[in-house]
Amino acid sequence: MKRADINGTPINPVSRIYPKNYINTGISTIDTLMTLIRGQKLPIFSGSGMKHNELAVQIARQSKISDDNGDNFAIVFAAMGVKNDVAEYFRRSFDESGVLQKVVMFLNLANDPIIERILTPRCALTVAEYLAFELGMHILVIMTDMTSYAEALREFSSSKGEIPGRKGFPGYLYSDLASLYERAGMVRGKTGSVTQIPILTMPNDDVTHPVPDLTGYITEGQIVLDRTLDSSGTYPPVAVLPSLSRLMKDGIGEGYTREDHSALSNQLFASYAKVMDARSLASVIGEEELSPTDKKYIEFGKLFEAQFVNQGSHENRTIDQSLDLGWKLLCTLPREELERVDDAILTKYYDNIKAQEKTDKENKEVDSTATA
Repeated sequence: MKRADINGTPINPVSRIYPKNYINTGISTIDTLMTLIRGQKLPIFSGSGMKHNELAVQIARQSKISDDNGDNFAIVFAAMGVKNDVAEYFRRSFDESGVLQKVVMFLNLANDPIIERILTPRCALTVAEYLAFELGMHILVIMTDMTSYAEALREFSSSKGEIPGRKGFPGYLYSDLASLYERAGMVRGKTGSVTQIPILTMPNDDVTHPVPDLTGYITEGQIVLDRTLDSSGTYPPVAVLPSLSRLMKDGIGEGYTREDHSALSNQLFASYAKVMDARSLASVIGEEELSPTDKKYIEFGKLFEAQFVNQGSHENRTIDQSLDLGWKLLCTLPREELERVDDAILTKYYDNIKAQEKTDKENKEVDSTATA
């Protein structure tokens, strides 16, 4: 029997390896625009009632190492303060999709003691470290909901009579969260890795609340879910502009994903930012008064949200499918608007797609003429 301290052993910074190579989640927005890198900690900022549980299950179900057959990859799933029906949803979803055999689950229910809620993520991370650093596996740790954890910590701190800090949370909340998040990473001499996706619900959708605020300081980026997209039926409701992955640049491109990935990602961000500017202008002067270019951006924004951001909860897209879809959408914009991509890549992807679209259109016209 293996025994281990659930508080873990601090990783010597000198022995840490800089995270590289990505984990494929099958979700276009994450894989293309905020790529998850092995050894990274990338939180999901959600809100009460939004579809973060469905997203957590989809990531657990679809995630895989790009260059591996899957035998060396596993999920450690920790749920804190969840209701019985949510816990059953997680268990049933993993069982029905056939991934239960590669998932280690820790479930802490809402009616369980708060001390167990504080121990749950530590137990999960201890198992992850054992699998990664002793058995050489690549482990993805999904922890939901970190806000429930922090509230349990506040209650525990209050019962001990400690001096409260911001919004009643203990003054050591930052270092306590860091003691969990910093257990992600890769170690020199070990083949395995621990990657973390902590999920937290922001009270009143307030990103300045202590839990998301401190989490943002510790982790390497964030995936933000948007309530407007969620209410419009878009799934997953990922808000592209406030989301980022700070380690993404070193785990994509030639040798990892595809040589056009970085340029395409930058251009999609830039183009979508212009969509937001055009929408703001349209709300003031009306859409019919916009310039032809702004109208093209408005149309691009609709297509981007409907086809790229929106995808089925069981739709698993490869990285090539996501990148090709991104180029297809950029082809709705004039070539001179794509300022973030160099000419060689534009010629290879943008011009080829445009030429193919022209050929398809001509063939369709010929077919319709022949039919008539």
